[in-house]
Amino acid sequence: MILTEQQELVRRTARDFATKHLEPGAIKRDDKAEFPHQEVKMMGDLGFMGIMVPEKWGGAAMDTISYSLIIEEISRIDAAAAVIVSVNNSLVCQIFVNNGNDLQNKKYLTDLAQGKLLGAFSLSEPQSGSDASNMKTIGEKDGSHYILNGTKNWVTNGINSDLVIVMAVTDKSKGYKGISSFIVPKNLDGISLGNKEDKLGIRSSDTCEIHFDNCRVPIENLIDSEGKGYQIALNALDGGRIGIASQALGVAQAALDKSKTYAKERKQFGTSIADFGAIKEKIATMGTNIEASRLLIHNAALLKDLHKPFTKEAAMAKSFSSQTAMDSATDCVQIFGGYGYMQEYGVERLMRDAKITQIYEGTTEIQKMVIARELLEN
Repeated sequence: MILTEQQELVRRTARDFATKHLEPGAIKRDDKAEFPHQEVKMMGDLGFMGIMVPEKWGGAAMDTISYSLIIEEISRIDAAAAVIVSVNNSLVCQIFVNNGNDLQNKKYLTDLAQGKLLGAFSLSEPQSGSDASNMKTIGEKDGSHYILNGTKNWVTNGINSDLVIVMAVTDKSKGYKGISSFIVPKNLDGISLGNKEDKLGIRSSDTCEIHFDNCRVPIENLIDSEGKGYQIALNALDGGRIGIASQALGVAQAALDKSKTYAKERKQFGTSIADFGAIKEKIATMGTNIEASRLLIHNAALLKDLHKPFTKEAAMAKSFSSQTAMDSATDCVQIFGGYGYMQEYGVERLMRDAKITQIYEGTTEIQKMVIARELLEN
């Protein structure tokens, strides 16, 4: 896909920022599981925390392809920083844009879009991962408040966020149609955080459980209306999958870039290993799958910008791109050999970071169920 002048400028800006400000500390942040506080603030200043938010709410008012480009470029250097950006954009800001009212947007969205607040999204629970409708968190109406009780799992930005979008059951009798969505500031009474999860990859992005114990949420923090929560979540996840696919693409591109450079420099048996057929095959496969991933992602992004259905295309993009990331990172480690297994080269981190793209915001298996359903029904 040929990019516009503006999109090319966005890509260069994101690449320059990631190279200059994210790359120097990426290995240390990963090793120590340190949240990139200063870098997130800088990304807010650049407009990266509210990429698709309209200007009236303090956002950068960019298109979805620009969003994809930013996530890809950040992920080439630090996939953990990219998921912080992706969640704040796709799963938080976009919910406000699509479903928030003027009062909610004025109170929260402007600061979220400018990076003054950080958002999190909580749908999964200990017993409900892929089966997200099987939730136990309850929101019981009590006068001018809803009282939340329950536990949410695997909340990205859970520790460092200022507010959380929470899905809770407000009418058990209606099944998934009885799920509602709430804006929950973290400073409310009745909220407690579990331990920060010690993860395989994306380690500088914090993940934790959040517990709600008689947490009183003002009624004006209900998003849209009762019973709309599950559809709000699914719509947000469609857009979020474009972000995670872009994250996977960035990891895959980094693997290819590092593999090409190393293969040209490394000598074995008197010649560059780039001359070996086995290495050429890996490089060619990486490059082909990366280009295919990029086209799938940009197609889904374009459909979203045109306000056309993109559920199938987003699922295809995420499924294919996450597999490309895993395959490319694994082959990159293989090309580096023993050096690829060492932390200081930053290659093993690609392999660890790639894996999560096949799991969160809908596993690969769920994506294929979505794709098959869309194909069979249309």
